[in-house]
Amino acid sequence: MALSLNLPTAGGALAPYALRGSAPVKPDAGVKFNRIAYSAAHVVADPMAAIDPWLQCAVDWDTTIAYRRHLFSLGLGVAEAMDTAQRGMGLDWPTSLELIRRSLDAAKDVPGALVASGCGTDHLDIDSVKSVDDVIRGYEEQMAAIEALGGKLIVMASRALARVAKSPADYERVYDRILSQAKQPVVLHWLGDMFDPALAGYWGTKDVDAAMDTALGIIAAHPSKVDGIKISLLDKDKEIAMRRRLPPGVRMYTGDDFNYAELIAGDGFGREPTHGKSDALLGIFDAIAPAASAALGALAQGDEKKFHDILGPTVPLSRHIFAAPTRFYKTGVVFMAWLNGHQKHFTMVGGQQSTRSLQHFAELFRLADAANLLEQPELAVQRMKTLLALHGVEG
Repeated sequence: MALSLNLPTAGGALAPYALRGSAPVKPDAGVKFNRIAYSAAHVVADPMAAIDPWLQCAVDWDTTIAYRRHLFSLGLGVAEAMDTAQRGMGLDWPTSLELIRRSLDAAKDVPGALVASGCGTDHLDIDSVKSVDDVIRGYEEQMAAIEALGGKLIVMASRALARVAKSPADYERVYDRILSQAKQPVVLHWLGDMFDPALAGYWGTKDVDAAMDTALGIIAAHPSKVDGIKISLLDKDKEIAMRRRLPPGVRMYTGDDFNYAELIAGDGFGREPTHGKSDALLGIFDAIAPAASAALGALAQGDEKKFHDILGPTVPLSRHIFAAPTRFYKTGVVFMAWLNGHQKHFTMVGGQQSTRSLQHFAELFRLADAANLLEQPELAVQRMKTLLALHGVEG
């Protein structure tokens, strides 16, 4: 007999829902991907800590690192201390640095494991930042701390820079300084204002094409210091246009949680191999990790149809999780981890489990089932019922 429960509809009524998905796909063991794939991993809050959750951060380190080991076991790299982990949105810099340290230590036990870590300026008191030099010093402080641990950098977009920069030249100055000092090639990160409104007008303009010109100019000036750039604009055409203009060897890491399947598969267009396809640095890979691994394995074996058959059904779920206000997508990522038994509770850093409605969670549950992503269906139903009961919905 199918597992079933009553779920809220968009109109606020209750309707019976019976699970119809099949068992999650299992990745083939030992397959080497032909794309670099980072999952921007979430952190697991410690609900037993005696803190004020809106003001302080407490992490369940054992469960958080166990999830990274799970990602490594699936062949996925970890993009550490990014916005998926609530960086700058509840996760402070001292805790972020400890997270980076622990993640790098865990990676040492896994041959070939990839970790790249977010380097930003979020430790600065933004009201005290008055100049571009203040921003540079902020970046250099985090850069030194991460590189002292042996970490590879993801140079995150800076709210402080967006606030004080007066022109594209200010961005060029900051990034030229940081890239010239980097010990190993970095990943740049262009995060759109749909993810963080404080980053509106990044690269010195609200004109996306002009902003792209500035970013490409910075990369062209330091091609040996840039592994790639992750853009999170939710616009596949902009990503493809930029991808085709990157210097030889510089990768496009898709951050497009709406169109990742077709961007990773690529179109084969361009003079350079990296012009015709995107690698991946995605928050949604946290929530769909087994499917992402299996799909990437199929692509590496030349089976593009299987790649799309596996990954295609996950796209509606991702578009729902990343629906506006997009910055609340982290709630859906953690909800998926709870449904699938990767953590014992649905409590988030900063209390952000409250940022989405019950109807949103109900639709997320349906879409996860449709995408064959419920790893333990009985547990998922039990936990969905627990959430319903918490909201006063019984039965």
